[in-house]
Amino acid sequence: MSLLIIGGTGTLGRQIVLQALTKGYQVRCLVRNFRKANFLKEWGVELVYGDLTKPETIPPCLKGITAIIDASTSRPTELDSLKNVDWEGKLYLIEAAKAANIQRFVFFSAQNAEQFKNIPLMKLKYGIECKLKESTIPYTIFRLTGFYQGLIEQYAIPILENLPIWVTNENIYVSYMDTQDIAKFSLRSLQLPKTTNQTFFLSGLKGWVSSEIINLCEQLAGQSAKVQRVPSFILKLVSNFFGFFEWGQNISDRLAFVEILNIENNFSKSTFELYKIFKLDPSEIIQLDDYFLEYFIRLLKRLRDINFEDIQKQKNLII
Repeated sequence: MSLLIIGGTGTLGRQIVLQALTKGYQVRCLVRNFRKANFLKEWGVELVYGDLTKPETIPPCLKGITAIIDASTSRPTELDSLKNVDWEGKLYLIEAAKAANIQRFVFFSAQNAEQFKNIPLMKLKYGIECKLKESTIPYTIFRLTGFYQGLIEQYAIPILENLPIWVTNENIYVSYMDTQDIAKFSLRSLQLPKTTNQTFFLSGLKGWVSSEIINLCEQLAGQSAKVQRVPSFILKLVSNFFGFFEWGQNISDRLAFVEILNIENNFSKSTFELYKIFKLDPSEIIQLDDYFLEYFIRLLKRLRDINFEDIQKQKNLII
């Protein structure tokens, strides 16, 4: 099976690329900047020029392709890019996929997207879901919560740099996932016919509240956090005023993410059933505490190495 992966240089996309290559797939990535994507070429990926804002560049990218995995998302602060790429560009891609007789189209959306149409990114995600379902292309849609990787910027780095962490007053459990595990699900879906034309709510095995994540990072870092709490009603005013949303980019948007996840859902009831459908062992899924532990171990080792190099330089100066 040959794959076209869109967004291959991103946090999620590169994990999909890496695992796809490991599993023996022929992988092609649509890119606009070859220099930025050069590391993918070094991995063994075929790079092809394509721009979702230029419809004529898309069909050549699909020649000989069996399935598309779209892991791309524009920054919601770039409203023009949202309209041109995440809406019009994705519509061009769907039409080109139909013409190319693509056998599977994997798309990543967001939890509760249909309930936050006042936020452009959520509105566009849900809109593409609908367009994909209306098409004749066999599809699989994954609705995601959040990535472990985004929590580093949100919690770990502020603690290490003695900066404030902004949270709401509500204890909302969020089942984050590692992008490596999301990649496993996306690739496994290609092997399972029963995942065709289905939407899956993808989440980790355990929900975490902000206070638990902060406590975990404090223990691992050996430092206390500066926590700033924002009432939910202020958050709603802020999100309505700005009218946009971005995962993990700034304070108001990160808080808005919590608001989106606050809608009641049945994730916990269906999570283990989901793992059965995809024939994945829950014990193989990376847990958040293990992820943070590995991050801090790597960080401390790096700091020790830097400190050792500084000491050596000082010794050389003395000599």
